[in-house]
Amino acid sequence: MRDLRDRHLDRTGDYFDWPLFIATMIVMVIGEVNLYSATSVYQKSRADLYVSQLYFLVAGGVIATFMFVVDYRHFERWAYFLYGFGVLTLGLVFVLGKDIRGSSRWINVGGFGFQPSEFMKIWLALALAKYFHEAPRSDQPKTLRELGIPAAMTIVPFFLILRQPDLGTALIVGLVGFSITALNRVRWRSIAALVGTIGVALPIAYSNLQGYQLKRIETFLNPESDVTGAGYHAHHARIAIGNGGVFGQGYMKGSQNQYYFLPDQYTDFPFPVMAEDWGFVGSVVLILVYAFIVLWGIRIAALSRDRFGAVAAIGVSGMIFWHAFFNLGMVTGVLPVVGVTLPLFSYGGSSVITILMGLGLLLNISGRRPHIAPLRTERMTFAR
Repeated sequence: MRDLRDRHLDRTGDYFDWPLFIATMIVMVIGEVNLYSATSVYQKSRADLYVSQLYFLVAGGVIATFMFVVDYRHFERWAYFLYGFGVLTLGLVFVLGKDIRGSSRWINVGGFGFQPSEFMKIWLALALAKYFHEAPRSDQPKTLRELGIPAAMTIVPFFLILRQPDLGTALIVGLVGFSITALNRVRWRSIAALVGTIGVALPIAYSNLQGYQLKRIETFLNPESDVTGAGYHAHHARIAIGNGGVFGQGYMKGSQNQYYFLPDQYTDFPFPVMAEDWGFVGSVVLILVYAFIVLWGIRIAALSRDRFGAVAAIGVSGMIFWHAFFNLGMVTGVLPVVGVTLPLFSYGGSSVITILMGLGLLLNISGRRPHIAPLRTERMTFAR
């Protein structure tokens, strides 16, 4: 029978994580305001995207509430089933997928379209959390053979998503798995073998990239080589960010956005709209909020009551970090353009719902942590 303390932990309201909730709301509000500015130049087809985004946020909020209210230990029981369901839907994309811009990433069911690869990030985090929670604890560094199962669990969805093709989402899925696995101690010889394997695999992977993907890498290495073609997006994104200056040109007054120079400004390139409207100051505020959410998620993992909650929290935090890292990197010219959304900022139903699901799970894990001092930190038990 559970003791009184354990029963007390089931009441999530006793430890509601207001800092994480407020930070999430800040990003959602700024993102919706920015989306209105990004779509204000359109009069018909895309003018009401900010209204659709509101519906996605509400739907995501409802699902996030479910992820928060239900004890996260129930998700452990369903983790492998959800992972298998996710892999199945990734396979169905090749049969039922809707082709958009040469990629089959969406499945339509009853007039509703969703992107299975987005949800796979959450399913993978839960499955790996269950695996490491059940794995025998050991103080000895692990070999690559011991990490073979979590590696396989990551590689399967990675290659299925890469075949769609969707390089950006495949990278996020792979890095979510890497972020979780990297927290386990690994032998130096195994690390050397892994690095060597990656070194051999990179040229092979490069030779199998699509033509447009190769072009993006070439324009990244030489940004001025094709500013009217493959490098057009990144070129005008950098101009928009530079136009913002310190305080910006004013809300809905950014010239790159208002005069149609900035493409995909509501999906992959919303940050340049923000930077042009609100300048360096507004951009720094947004980045700091993202940094807070990620670091707070890591803190939740460190203070989690069990290994499943700790690993799941790291998976969600890693997902948000890598999304922001790649999106901000590609729009500023630090990384090649890979088509990764900015969390709760870019337009898109599957992306918004997935991020809110993850944040709901973080709130759940935080709400059921042991009663401890607010600033106390502990080593995550699953990394021992």
